[in-house]
Amino acid sequence: MNIRAVAVDEATRVSEIVESCRHLEGPLLPVLHKVQEEFGFVAESAKQIIAKALNLSRADVHGVVTFYHDFRDHPAGRHRLKLCRAEACQSMGCESLAEQIKAKLGVDWHGTTSDGAITLEPVFCLGLCAQAPAAMLDGDVYARLDEDCLGDILTEARR
Repeated sequence: MNIRAVAVDEATRVSEIVESCRHLEGPLLPVLHKVQEEFGFVAESAKQIIAKALNLSRADVHGVVTFYHDFRDHPAGRHRLKLCRAEACQSMGCESLAEQIKAKLGVDWHGTTSDGAITLEPVFCLGLCAQAPAAMLDGDVYARLDEDCLGDILTEARR
């Protein structure tokens, strides 16, 4: 299959997703969630299709994608590591852990390691405030983190 055919298939699928959600009140968020679930991110070309189909400006769609932390406009790594940066976690040392993680991975927030293994994302509360600091790797939560725990988590994610 050539590149043009892949792009046409993606455009067709995005249009199908929009149509499946069009009947909902406020369909933009459900559409974006489904597009990201299917493709792993919301591409610029998808934003244009969504905007046109929902009679929105591309800027409206782009604004929603960039406002919500869970939406991405580029592919993420095979694993997503979310580190809580809320007040309880800050009071328990998450900022120093964050700096250590960024140094170990060689990325900043929203960056992906050069091997494509891990994307590092900030999150503002995982609901484990009494067990801070906390992180989430691919939906699995970890509490009372320290440098050793994070090292183990990173090692596991790179396998």
